Amino acid sequence: MKPWHTISVSLFSVLVLMAGLAAGLDAADRAYPPPLETAALVSSEVVDSDGQLLRAFATREGRWRLKTSLDDVDPRLLDMLVAYEDQRFFQHSGVDLLAIGRAAVQLVGHGRVVSGASTLSMQVARLIEPRPARSLSAKVLQLIRAIQIERRMSKQQILELYLTHAPYGGNLEGVRAASLAYFGKEPRRLTVAEAALLVALPQSPEARRPDRHAGAAETARDRVLSRPAVAAVTGHGEAERAAGEPVPRRRQQLPAHAAHVAEAAIRIQPGAPVHRTTLKMTVQRALEQVAREVAETLDPKVSLAMVMADASTGDIVAEVGSAGYFDASRSGWIDMTRVNRSPGSTLKPFIYGLALEQGLVAQETIIEDRPANFFGYRPKNFDMSYQGDVSVREALQLSLNVPAVRLLDAVGPSRLMVRLRRAEVHPVLPTHEAPGLAIGLGGVGMSLKDLVQAYAALANRGQPVRLGNGIEEQSGAIGGEPLFEPSAVWNVVDILSDVLPPQGSRRLGIAYKTGTSYGYRDAWSIGFDGQHVLGVWVGRPDNGAVPGISGYQTAAPILFDAFARSGVVPVALPNPPAGALRLSQSDLPMSQRRFSTSENGLISASRREPAPQIVYPPEGARVDLSMGEKGKLMPLVLKLQGGRAPFRWLANGQPLEAVSRRRSSEWLPDGAGHATLTVIDADGHAASVRIFVE
Repeated sequence: MKPWHTISVSLFSVLVLMAGLAAGLDAADRAYPPPLETAALVSSEVVDSDGQLLRAFATREGRWRLKTSLDDVDPRLLDMLVAYEDQRFFQHSGVDLLAIGRAAVQLVGHGRVVSGASTLSMQVARLIEPRPARSLSAKVLQLIRAIQIERRMSKQQILELYLTHAPYGGNLEGVRAASLAYFGKEPRRLTVAEAALLVALPQSPEARRPDRHAGAAETARDRVLSRPAVAAVTGHGEAERAAGEPVPRRRQQLPAHAAHVAEAAIRIQPGAPVHRTTLKMTVQRALEQVAREVAETLDPKVSLAMVMADASTGDIVAEVGSAGYFDASRSGWIDMTRVNRSPGSTLKPFIYGLALEQGLVAQETIIEDRPANFFGYRPKNFDMSYQGDVSVREALQLSLNVPAVRLLDAVGPSRLMVRLRRAEVHPVLPTHEAPGLAIGLGGVGMSLKDLVQAYAALANRGQPVRLGNGIEEQSGAIGGEPLFEPSAVWNVVDILSDVLPPQGSRRLGIAYKTGTSYGYRDAWSIGFDGQHVLGVWVGRPDNGAVPGISGYQTAAPILFDAFARSGVVPVALPNPPAGALRLSQSDLPMSQRRFSTSENGLISASRREPAPQIVYPPEGARVDLSMGEKGKLMPLVLKLQGGRAPFRWLANGQPLEAVSRRRSSEWLPDGAGHATLTVIDADGHAASVRIFVE
């Protein structure tokens, strides 16, 4: 029998040896870690505002490998995966010794491999560090790597690595890429049959590809469904029902929406795995479908572009840069939403807004549509005809050129440019030229995005809003003065909201304007409801003429179709602000009944309104107000002539309830006796009469 101290020394030596071995293994583990950085190499994704995939870009090796979290996957798929591949996944530390023992016994008993012993952790090790040959040394390395991975990552993280890197045939890797390619949807909600197929394919991805070997894929899926552990997860009878479903026989294209926005996102942040945009998938998809259908009816060299934005936030919710990104005949790679083109008549509403704000005209003011010469500039209407005397409302709705130029001449082209700059819109003028009257008919350069931003101010009750680029957080309200005062904005919107839809389109409750550039090069249509603005451009990217196109005939039908199919919830146009009225021509003050200018171009002096005069009741009148129902006094009608609206009436120094633009009003006396009635117009001129109420 050995002395106690000898046993103690031996035990101590063993402990020291074990400690040294553990320290050596720990040092080796730190010196040769698993290549987890490889796992971070995934496809770049461009997603919409809700996180839905708009477009993915393949990795440098040309693989579709979409990063996948547990939240991205149907929980039933996770349960089936663990039940089929690694039932003790949550108990072992990377290596399942029971499974290794079972596989060894089966190998000895049957002379062949009956079941494997690879855990999900070992499979992850193989996926992130692949080796061409299957050898004993490769298997040992997998065991070591699996243990190393388990030391560094949680079980949930390991599952996510598997779901991201598992092979599914061809260049598809990961559950998300496979689900999108074979089922056309994200794997958040899967049928039992779909989940079983996704569990089965990684074991032999090329031999079981459903798009090439549908029979083998179906057999492998049914084998998963028949496993007792899987049946316990799916529930009674589910496996039998799932086995009757056909497997998909073709591979679908992964989402490829918003091509121009997606390319821009990659340029801005080339290394980011996920690029979030302000786009809405449903709206983007709808507008792209409209663009594809329209493209089939256009000349092969004609393209189109669309931008839809939220006027309250400035967020771009959908953007179509061309009729087809890969369409070479249309130069589809050019983003036509950002290219400066002639806006045609689309700036006319802003001219009218200025004139309405300055009180030069009202909706029913008469304005001349006749040939005119503005110091050598002779604008003509689109159809080369003239309407004679028309109302301002009709002139804008019919997009008549001469009336628009008359008003622009009165308000000043430079003032129009200043107002557009309030909305951070900067039209491009010809080199070394000052703003002239031609800008009212398209004599500047503007992009579709700029036009949508300008119209967003109209939809937003006059408050300018900055449109983002769909990627970065640049959108939002623009501080400072409004584009126009609320009354002028409402009048413009009221006029545009009553323009007839193009033939074959139904009313949508939107206000809209069209435009056609000189030489039939560009067709425009911009429309909006109480929140959303949609702009449409049609033309050739090379700026060539397209005979026969026009804003009303070509672009407007696209606008109405796209608005109707966009899926956005319609928002009513704003109600009129306080004091905004649509007066008949007879109710207008003399100064606004007809817009005219003198020979030198100045607004005619005859437009000046005389001071107001109370015509009823006359000075010194004795008024007998008869009793109405229930013995109450009837109101006294007040009438005036002259003066400039709006008008404020006072009775005995006390103002009546509201300011009025009408030349008649009513007053209900408190009782009999003397009274003094006074009216004050917008210029501060006043008139009074003294009466006696009996």
